[in-house]
Amino acid sequence: MKLSTIIGNLQPKVITGDAEIDITGVNIDSRQVKPGNLFIAVKGTVSNGHQYIAKAVELGAAAVLVCEDVEVPQGITVVRVDDTEDATGKVATAFYGNPTEHIRLIGVTGTNGKTTIATVLYNMFRAMGHKCGLISTVCNYIEDREVPASHTTPDPVTLNRLLAEMVKEGCEYAFMECSSHAIQQKRIGGLKFVGGIFTNLTRDHLDYHKTFENYRDAKKAFFDGLDKSAFAITNADDKNGMIMVQNCAAKVLTYSTRTAADLKGKIVEESIEGMLLDIDGQEVSVRFVGRFNVYNLLAVYGAAVMLGKEKEEVLRVLSSLHPVNGRFEAIRSPKGFSAVVDYAHTPDALVNVLQAINDIKKQGRVITVCGAGGNRDKGKRPIMAQEAAKNSDRVIITSDNPRFENPQDIINDMLAGLDEEMMQKTISITDRREAIRAAVMMAQPGDIILVAGKGHEPYQEIEGVKHHFDDHEEIKKAFGID
Repeated sequence: MKLSTIIGNLQPKVITGDAEIDITGVNIDSRQVKPGNLFIAVKGTVSNGHQYIAKAVELGAAAVLVCEDVEVPQGITVVRVDDTEDATGKVATAFYGNPTEHIRLIGVTGTNGKTTIATVLYNMFRAMGHKCGLISTVCNYIEDREVPASHTTPDPVTLNRLLAEMVKEGCEYAFMECSSHAIQQKRIGGLKFVGGIFTNLTRDHLDYHKTFENYRDAKKAFFDGLDKSAFAITNADDKNGMIMVQNCAAKVLTYSTRTAADLKGKIVEESIEGMLLDIDGQEVSVRFVGRFNVYNLLAVYGAAVMLGKEKEEVLRVLSSLHPVNGRFEAIRSPKGFSAVVDYAHTPDALVNVLQAINDIKKQGRVITVCGAGGNRDKGKRPIMAQEAAKNSDRVIITSDNPRFENPQDIINDMLAGLDEEMMQKTISITDRREAIRAAVMMAQPGDIILVAGKGHEPYQEIEGVKHHFDDHEEIKKAFGID
């Protein structure tokens, strides 16, 4: 593709060299550059891509897109713009043939529930006979082909390449999680969404956004970008739900379990196996548990209807679907107690899961095993410990993904949030495997153990190395059923 075509949606300040050269690929990682590629020098949060131009040229880059003055060898075309971060999505979209013009893309944003909603929509539409793609925290899928995920939302080049592959495979729909980082960093720039869903907003990622207002505004920017042909579905029970859709040109629908809304839902009956729900006046039995999942399923229901599906068909398929890997997954012990594995890694998510467990618990105690990630927002650590202690009978504070922090320091930060009464029901065990074993040894018939924080992740990240560790496996070993 000609460079001039690729940069057609940009307003370059300066072009030095030949804009009619053929470009073989687009890259923001200098290490992946191939001969004939366009290298985009992006100023990231950790490093500045302009420092790697020489490496990109050495590997064969034919052109570079920059926002700073640079020196390059003769024969290399330089395109300068005001903001390469903003330009990357537009360039990637153009190079990959504007994939969202050929596939119906739905984005899901909010603090909690993104993975469940996107994945359930993907599974639902496949069950209805459609070819679909999924871009999520757990894994990306092109139909049933798995493409490992390293970020909730990939970088713009990877994202557009995935979408282009979905188009090539004949996918009609793509369902995507849109993280606040991705929106802020314009990773979704240049994409056309036919619909957007807002889940909820609670404290998270303040290590990056610095203030809650910045975090909220990053989410809101997604809805600001929807056009009048799109739909926006928002949670009327969240205090930020209507803020998200202020100034939104799209058709807005609300959902709620507590107040007047376009889509209403309530729990009729529930157990650890699932719930009987009333959605828009019709009863449906589902294999999901917890009030937070009622919200998730209402959002799924609304999106499916907005995409043209009959309400009865949506509810029929919904009743056949399973929870997402690592989201309120129940494992029964032969000894009469159970464990729940959940990805809950924010205070609000932890409260939601623990409330769901307390609602369905007929007898016995709640034993919670949880930690907090290293090199992330430290302010939520004591709050998570408090919520665990408030909503549990026994608590074991342990390691999550310590990354480059000392695990004991993270645990100490969590314990600092507990008063004397909370401390009496809490112990700390640094080794996560031993913490899970200890919880199982404590458990008696009727008890429910929550192992929170890692969910689907099959690893623990320690000092930059990912070591195999799977909460499901460890629970089953401790139960003696592996």
